[in-house]
Amino acid sequence: MMGSTAARFAAMTSVSWLAAVALSFVMIRLVPGDPVEVFINHVNIRATEELVAAYREQWGLDRSLLVQFGLWLQGFVTLDWGESFATGGAVTGELLERLRWSAGIGLGGMICALVVGSGLGFFAAANPNGLADRLSRGMAVAGQALPAFAVGVIALWLLAAELRWIQPFAGGPIERLLLPIALVGFFSIGSVSRLVRAGFMETVDAPYLRTALAKGLPYRLALWRHGRRRAAIGLLASIAPDLAWIVGGTAIAEIVFGVPGLSERVIQAVAARDYPVLQAYVALVAVWIIIGLQLCAAARRSLDPRLAKARFGS
Repeated sequence: MMGSTAARFAAMTSVSWLAAVALSFVMIRLVPGDPVEVFINHVNIRATEELVAAYREQWGLDRSLLVQFGLWLQGFVTLDWGESFATGGAVTGELLERLRWSAGIGLGGMICALVVGSGLGFFAAANPNGLADRLSRGMAVAGQALPAFAVGVIALWLLAAELRWIQPFAGGPIERLLLPIALVGFFSIGSVSRLVRAGFMETVDAPYLRTALAKGLPYRLALWRHGRRRAAIGLLASIAPDLAWIVGGTAIAEIVFGVPGLSERVIQAVAARDYPVLQAYVALVAVWIIIGLQLCAAARRSLDPRLAKARFGS
C-alpha cells in the first residue's frame, strides 16, 4: 500500500511538472525578440548572416522545438541546465548559488506565516470579535490591499534608516534575510489566520465540544483538542494561493532588500531572452508548487480518512 501510494505520488507529480515545463517552454519562445539579435545588439557587433547562423547553431536554436525540449529535459534531470546566452556561464551553478537565498526567504516566510497565522487564527476563534480576531481580520485586509513593494520600502526606512535596528545590506546572512522573510510572512499571516479560524469555528457548536466542556475541560483546551484537525484540513485545502504568493513575494523582497537571489538573475534573463535561465527558473518554481500541492493533498488524506477512501474507492 505504501509503495503504491508513493508510486502514484511520484507519477502525478512528474506528469504535472512535465506538462507545466512543456507549456512554459513554448510560451517563453513565443515572447517577441530573438535571443541572438538581442545578444548581438548588446555586445554591439555587426550582425552578418554567418554570425547569426553560428550563434543559432551554438545555442541549439536551429533545431526543431521538440528536439530542443528533449535535449533541455535530459539536461535538466541530470543537473546540466545548459549555458547562459548572456554570460556563457553554466546555468546550474549560477542558479544554485542564488537558490539558497531565495529558498531561505520563501521557506522562512512560509514557516513564519504558518506559525504566527495558526496561533492568531486559534485565538481569534477562541474569542470572536476580540483583539486577536480584529487583528486577524485587519491583517487579511492589509494583505489584499497593501502593495508589498511599498510595505517593504517603509519597513526598510523605519527599521534600517530611522531606528537603525538592523543592517539589511551590510549585515550577515541572517540579518539580511530577516526583513525579506518578515515581508513574505506578513502578507500570508492574515489569510492563514482566517482559514485556521474558520476551521476552529466549525467545531464551536459541535456536540463533542459541548461534551468535552461538560466534563470540565477548559474552553480553549477543548477547542484546541477537538478543532485542530479540522482547522489543519481547511488550511491545507486552501493553501495553494499562498504557495504561489511565496514565489512572487520572494521576488519582491529580493528586489527591495537587494538580496542576490534568483529574481535579479531572472529579470536580466528576461531582458536578454536568456532561454536556459528562464526555463530552469520556471522548472524550479513548478517543482516547488507541484510538490507543495501534492504534499498538502497527502497530508489532508492522512488527517481525514474519508478523503483517502473517496480517492482510492475503498
